[in-house]
Amino acid sequence: MVRLLPWLPLILLTGASAAAQPQPPIREQQQRQVVVSGSASEPVVELRVAAKVTTYLRFNAPIDRASVEVEGRAPRFRLVDPGEYTLALELAVEPGPGEKLGVRVRYKEGGTPAYATFALVSHPTLVDKEVEVVRRLRTPEVLEAALAEKEAEVAALKAVSGPAGFVFSGRLNLEGVKARPFEQPSTDTQNGLKVVRGEGYRAGSWALAVVRVRNLPGQKPWEPGAARLTRLDGTPVKVRSVEMNKAQLAPGEEGLVAVETGAPTWTADDILRLELLDKGGSRGLPILDVVL
Repeated sequence: MVRLLPWLPLILLTGASAAAQPQPPIREQQQRQVVVSGSASEPVVELRVAAKVTTYLRFNAPIDRASVEVEGRAPRFRLVDPGEYTLALELAVEPGPGEKLGVRVRYKEGGTPAYATFALVSHPTLVDKEVEVVRRLRTPEVLEAALAEKEAEVAALKAVSGPAGFVFSGRLNLEGVKARPFEQPSTDTQNGLKVVRGEGYRAGSWALAVVRVRNLPGQKPWEPGAARLTRLDGTPVKVRSVEMNKAQLAPGEEGLVAVETGAPTWTADDILRLELLDKGGSRGLPILDVVL
């Protein structure tokens, strides 16, 4: 009579439980060709990948091996091996449902497109084992058509610029524009900055404060980052934009700062307070008695 050891049933049950666990689906490994054009109007080429399966990309032009960019490279990939004409990729953890991992490779020689861009995705039944990457060079005809399109866009922008552009956009109408200066004491300086003069412009749908600012000698370079505009009762005025006619003011240099608002909700006789703020927030310039 054969006696079962007391732990034998446990082994049998454990083995049966392991056998009952669902196995990963067997994915068909494919070879295919993809075309990269670099056109923003075309979708990024998707490559189907799987964990622990190496996908080989073969290019028809040499690539810059040092330029390979792989999203999530350190934790997600077991292998990223670029060659002169090839790129081998193997993931340790494949993309989840709906997830895409970006890959970008720059071609070594000139021409367009300059880059080949891919999105790595997971597929339930397929995996790309070998992918031939064909670079679709843009012909002179295609480049001429693109140039003509850009020239048309530039012409359209020119058509709506200048005074005519203001009328076309509705920012200039029969109400016209009223302009007047606002004076600042010539001795006023704040944080190494001085207001030389100011001008206010007022129209039906916008207002503009233009201030000539001097960055005093010995100071650090300065550029405006934001502006606050308030009425005397503390009511804020919405600022649309802050721009300067120079990238920054060097020590001893002057520049024009333009602060644009939306449609005026205050009367033409109201006095406003303007404060220009630099990008770091450490060198502000308060400007009193602003009229717009």
